[in-house]
Amino acid sequence: MKAGVVHAKDDIRYEECEKPMPKKGQVLIKVKYTGICGSDVPRVNGDACHFFPNVLGHEFSGVVEAVGEGVTRVAPGDRVAGVPLVPCMECEDCQKGDYSLCRHYRFIGSREFGSFAEYVVVPERNAVPFEEQVSFEQGAFFEPATVALHGLKRVPYEGGRTVAVLGGGTIGMFVMQWAKIFGAKKVVVFDIAKERLELGARLGATAGINTQEPDFMEQAFALTDGKGFDYVYETAGNTVTMKMAFELAANKAGVCFVGTPTKDLSFSVKEWENMNRKEFTLTGSWMSYSAPFPGEEWELTAHYFRTGELKFDESFIFRKMPLSKIADAFEMYKTPGNVKGKILIDSER
Repeated sequence: MKAGVVHAKDDIRYEECEKPMPKKGQVLIKVKYTGICGSDVPRVNGDACHFFPNVLGHEFSGVVEAVGEGVTRVAPGDRVAGVPLVPCMECEDCQKGDYSLCRHYRFIGSREFGSFAEYVVVPERNAVPFEEQVSFEQGAFFEPATVALHGLKRVPYEGGRTVAVLGGGTIGMFVMQWAKIFGAKKVVVFDIAKERLELGARLGATAGINTQEPDFMEQAFALTDGKGFDYVYETAGNTVTMKMAFELAANKAGVCFVGTPTKDLSFSVKEWENMNRKEFTLTGSWMSYSAPFPGEEWELTAHYFRTGELKFDESFIFRKMPLSKIADAFEMYKTPGNVKGKILIDSER
């Protein structure tokens, strides 16, 4: 088969490699689309790749081509989204259902060959079926959609409350939508880009606030009668928005950091004291899994994509590129701000 194979830093090649075959309990998927994740970029353009040669790609959709002995959950012809985490199922964290925290995990598309290829093999439980109403493009967005839902659930979320989403990227837009689906009274998106705030409005946000406006904090508190937000989800991994979360939180709020930080972060005494004085709960979120594996995050994503309540906007996709041009795709990330949205790799082109 053809695949995008990483041989070294800045060296990903479209070339022939061995087509995998499903063993007992495994599924062979003919890949349709794979999204380039932010974590893939340093594995190609930097020094983060675990080994060479390697085939990356973990946000993918496709069709079941064949199944190994004992597989009963899916059958050839099924449309499926790929679940990249392969937990050990034996450690203490796995036994508790905290699969994201497994210390002995494998990961499709980083620690073992992934979906920047025509075919990929996964364990049976790592293939989540979806119906014809859901496109293969949407199927490649299951992983970010589930990351967003897992983040929402990391605090004791209840409907009828106010929600702030800091960062209007793909994860932020899914967090906003999940908050609405589960009954938020108001959901406000914060970003610096007008087009992202407009996208938030199209997808159902109550309001959008541009944080470059000098009075944005006054606008935010006006929407909550001066109380602040009951739930605050930081999705950008940005120093500014991480500090902003502490300011926007209401008394007894739930605050979750979903975004992955890229720089060291420090708080002044006054900034940090917000948590003491407001007695808000601060937590983080990592990946997108719960028991029974892979979790209701994946089941609900399939359901709400099918019903249309979890909306998919074409602007989520920056560009579709054939697998044969995968090196060109990663080259685009070398210009900061050049890629605005998800690049989907089409394994059939």
